[in-house]
Amino acid sequence: MGERKSRLREEVIDWLLQDDNPSVRYLTLRDLLGKGERKDEASEAKARIMEVGPVPKILAKQNPDGSWEAPEDFYSKTKYRGTVWNLIVLAELRADPEDARIKAACEFVLRWSQDRSSGGFSHRGTSQKGGQRSGVICCLTGNMAFSLSRLGYARDPRVIKALEWIATYQRYEIVSQAPKVWPYVSDHCWRDHTCRSGAVKTLKALAEVPEKRRTKEMRAKIEEGVEYLLAQHIFKKPPRLSAVARKEWLKLGFPLMWNTDILEILDILIRLGYRDERMNQAVEVVRSKQGENGRWRQENRFDGRFATTIERNGTESKWVTLNALKVLDALSK
Repeated sequence: MGERKSRLREEVIDWLLQDDNPSVRYLTLRDLLGKGERKDEASEAKARIMEVGPVPKILAKQNPDGSWEAPEDFYSKTKYRGTVWNLIVLAELRADPEDARIKAACEFVLRWSQDRSSGGFSHRGTSQKGGQRSGVICCLTGNMAFSLSRLGYARDPRVIKALEWIATYQRYEIVSQAPKVWPYVSDHCWRDHTCRSGAVKTLKALAEVPEKRRTKEMRAKIEEGVEYLLAQHIFKKPPRLSAVARKEWLKLGFPLMWNTDILEILDILIRLGYRDERMNQAVEVVRSKQGENGRWRQENRFDGRFATTIERNGTESKWVTLNALKVLDALSK
């Protein structure tokens, strides 16, 4: 059994290392095989991300000002082809932060979407005034802080301000106790309880901050957010935990945009340094979805809605397989 399992893993790794998906190839070399960033093989794969696959196709559709589609529709009307959505995908695909087109996209989002007074990110805005304060939402703030951090802006004061917004305003509550003042006046984000997507995306942003650079407020917010997820065993409905809270979280996919799934949540918890028995049920769900050939399938609902196709629903997914193996490997150590 052990020999067969080892052989099956080798076959899956060989599949992930194929040249058709340079992002997956690079991350497989780095995260599953332990190849350093500067090793020739990993370095070459990383460079190929900008040359082959979805990244150059997305960038080919970019406007000269760094946006996609109509600049003012960076969030809603062209969902999921507008600027903020493409920025998330580029960050997930590990696009090169030094590329001028990537920098232009980051600057566009900071100029149009960020509320300059609070640091949060808004789904409405203009180039002159920035994001409208009334449109600031937690999932977008988390997604933009994550994306900008990964795309070379981690030390930019504007991104640090967004992370401070999360540390100051984000709430993780099973029964909402948010006061009816800004930013908690949005029914979209602050209903009977914390928006679960917002909870995950804000934690995802904080996970991008190296531990030594986290403020006391960030560390406290991480502890609060992690306990919020673990108290629900990640995907169960409180208080009895006898039912699934969000069935779509059991459908694994990539990329996830504003939505999430149990695999992304497990990855975030692991990157934050957590190992807890309340993660076990989610881990078993991930294991149960592995096919006999060692691969996982793409299940999420965003198929065909991006600027270019990443993977098709129902097909074997290199991204889900990579992310599942990373989580399972981390938990086996």
